[in-house]
Amino acid sequence: MSENENEKENEKDDENFDLDFKIENVVGTVSVDIEGRLDLVKIAKNLPDVEYNPERFPGIILRIDKPKATFLIFSTGKMVITGLRKAIEAEKAVAKAVKKIRGAGIKIANPQVKIVNIVASGDLHVNVDLNAATILMEYAMYEPEVFPGLIYRIQDPKSVFLIFSTGKIVCTGVKDEETAKKAVLKLHKQIRELNLTKKSGYDEEYQDLTFI
Repeated sequence: MSENENEKENEKDDENFDLDFKIENVVGTVSVDIEGRLDLVKIAKNLPDVEYNPERFPGIILRIDKPKATFLIFSTGKMVITGLRKAIEAEKAVAKAVKKIRGAGIKIANPQVKIVNIVASGDLHVNVDLNAATILMEYAMYEPEVFPGLIYRIQDPKSVFLIFSTGKIVCTGVKDEETAKKAVLKLHKQIRELNLTKKSGYDEEYQDLTFI
């Protein structure tokens, strides 16, 4: 088979690859316009569904439903939003949180949302030789006596993977779902081109690992 035929065959394999991954967590930051500092004590007194223990954590923990999300709210007006499964739900979640805060008698305005990280989990549907991957893949680190997965940093698109011998993966460091898809496809292509797949049954002791 010629080099061109090999390239066409590889492209066909990439197209037929069953992309299997889902978003587990979307993390964002929120900034708002305030006068001075947020009165966290006042918010905690007027919103019974929040958690505030300044001796343990300097911010308020606020949880909302539909979309389900958790907010960490600080006196500076800065917030962190986590727990979302879709980035497009961030604006709706922030609007609900702002409404609650205003309902506690706090003046805030102009909320600005920025997605900073997306965590996804997936399955390459092949067993991976992590020992060989450590040698053949750049920016890879594998210390099985410390952690059963290989840490692999893709430079373009910039992302970080945890790769397990069963083919299970966790992707982080991306800021949108499309970039996550591109990163997973690139990882699959590299593993196939470097011949890093193993027969079924390899390192089966890790097949039942569950990631949160």
